[in-house]
Amino acid sequence: MTDFTVTRALFDIPPDLIYLDGNSLGVLPKAASARAEQVIREEWGQQLIRAWNTAHWMEQPKRVGNKISQLVGAPDNSIVIGDTLSIKVYQALASALALNPERKIILSDSGNFPTDLYMAQGLAQSLNQGHLLVTPEPEQVEDFINDQVAVLMLTEVDYRTGRRHDMRRLIEKAHAHGVVTIWDLAHSAGAIPVNLSADNADFAVGCTYKYLNGGPGAPAFIYVAPHLLDKARPALSGWMGHNAPFAFHLDYQPAQDIERMRVGTPAVISSSILEAALDVWKGVNMLELRQRSIELSELFIKEIEAHCPELSLASPRDPEQRGSQVSFRFAHGYAAMQACIAQGVIGDFRAPDIMRFGFTPLYISLEEVKRATEIITQIMRDRTWDKPEYKQRAAVT
Repeated sequence: MTDFTVTRALFDIPPDLIYLDGNSLGVLPKAASARAEQVIREEWGQQLIRAWNTAHWMEQPKRVGNKISQLVGAPDNSIVIGDTLSIKVYQALASALALNPERKIILSDSGNFPTDLYMAQGLAQSLNQGHLLVTPEPEQVEDFINDQVAVLMLTEVDYRTGRRHDMRRLIEKAHAHGVVTIWDLAHSAGAIPVNLSADNADFAVGCTYKYLNGGPGAPAFIYVAPHLLDKARPALSGWMGHNAPFAFHLDYQPAQDIERMRVGTPAVISSSILEAALDVWKGVNMLELRQRSIELSELFIKEIEAHCPELSLASPRDPEQRGSQVSFRFAHGYAAMQACIAQGVIGDFRAPDIMRFGFTPLYISLEEVKRATEIITQIMRDRTWDKPEYKQRAAVT
């Protein structure tokens, strides 16, 4: 059984702070600081360039990818880390489109995270082959899957509301129509059980600074189903994705495995922090984590709806239909969130009116959720949010 008091002790949590923002930036694992110090002082500082071999920096992207594989139901050597999520979306989409060259429709939804849609728009313009991005409402996506669609590209858990797509059902229908699938797991990995192999996903991507606690700017990851590895053509044919990078061939020859999805030199320090952060998952049962996440979020919804009538639930009421986050709508949501943060309850705001809260069982308790709702209730009751200082927009919301 997963002991969440044990996992909480693995994090460096500021005192007197209730952190409900794991879905934008996870808390610092204590081991990450020590690992960063070791990499900087002992490996870079003392071993210098030798560390690519002696500290095994070169193998790190696939090694860390294998740790992520255990959390998302993927086989070893099917995930590699590196670059940013935007880059990995581009790689996955370009490879997927090349697998369906006669089709021109990229199907996503209007609730997808903007960067995924931006990358799709930019790639379509660059290819200049008549590709069309179609974005129906999330609830209508299934009806749009047909024999004209080349790629289905979705984020499993909606970044605003937490609404969750039924991955297995959509993949089954997509494959029945010859559609290649890409899943963005930014709000899924480390938050809910994911089984890419069992669900027969083709490609998946994700970031690691949210529920995986890899730190700001932590490298992204990409998954390619093993049966597609020898067919997936890397659109970004970087040196690190070459079959023999140190042979220095003038012509690109893709690696024979997931490493073909590597691009440039890996960010060793941030990758090492992520590698240490992933160790907190040892002994964590994802089904038990999911059950605790539902307990936390259900308590939050119950208390907010009982005491804050100004806030309206934006997330699905059925916990099985949402990820590990809860969002409420409020016309003055930005100011209210700033007031919450000033009182020690950290969530975030998503335009135009979403107050969003993430629930991370690894370090959030039922007692903290109850206390957070009491603070939010007081803020709403006293209209604390109506102060001018809480209405000044910062660069990051």
